[in-house]
Amino acid sequence: MAASDDDIRAELLEYLEFQRSSVRSIVDGLDEDAWHAPAVPSGWTVAGMVEHSGNVERHWFQEVVAGSPADLPWDAGRPAYDPEMIFTCERPSSDVLGYYRGQCDQSDNILSGVGLADAPRGRHGDDEVPNVRVVILHVIEETAAHPGHLEIARELLDGRTNLGLR
Repeated sequence: MAASDDDIRAELLEYLEFQRSSVRSIVDGLDEDAWHAPAVPSGWTVAGMVEHSGNVERHWFQEVVAGSPADLPWDAGRPAYDPEMIFTCERPSSDVLGYYRGQCDQSDNILSGVGLADAPRGRHGDDEVPNVRVVILHVIEETAAHPGHLEIARELLDGRTNLGLR
């Protein structure tokens, strides 16, 4: 028996939320100074990585799926996105986590009003994205990469390990 679109949708959203929860679990309780300390030689910070994760949600779901411009007060004073930039952020951890949670909530709101086969209303650069399912899969992939980064950072910064949900 083939899975229904509703079943597939529920699985995709469950996997997405699991990855989001892993990010939050790993950074929970990290000292404020450690949030802003470079974790690895390239110089990215936990705050920068979590902010980036919020930006991923914002770009793919608000801009690409919903077709909404996503300029926010959060962007004031930030340089334009550069895929080669090192992820850093000077905002307090509570603000960064609030931003991430808010973007995830906004994403969930957008996703509640579209189908997996729906064509996105926006674009990713010059790329035409075929449907919402592809966007969700991409965000799962993108989000799933970062708990591993954050686990390593956490161990290097304060010695804590195994904080992710797997």
